[in-house]
Amino acid sequence: MEKQYRLRKNGQFRYVYKKGKGAACREMSLGFVKGPKLLAGFAVSKKIGNAVTRNLVKRRLREAFRGELPRLKRGMYVVTAREPAAEADFARLRQSLKYLLKKQGLYREESV
Repeated sequence: MEKQYRLRKNGQFRYVYKKGKGAACREMSLGFVKGPKLLAGFAVSKKIGNAVTRNLVKRRLREAFRGELPRLKRGMYVVTAREPAAEADFARLRQSLKYLLKKQGLYREESV
């Protein structure tokens, strides 16, 4: 996923946590706030595992999200990994992400 689409600042993450609408499944939770452009952030806690495991989960989440970018509404997204994400493979993470995006109605109308 290109850097132009990433949330980086702590304040941006906190804003989405505080003002956003959320949904969750076994592997992750997703927060969303409407905004002028599409930005996404990924949070992986130390509960998930060591640095290698956390980075692997984060890379998989970013790649799964990148595939959905053209179909998504504009706004700020925060994907927070949960402990089962460490054991999940890429296909499972992508399936869970699609489920959460559909559950919250975040796909643009023309792509559904």
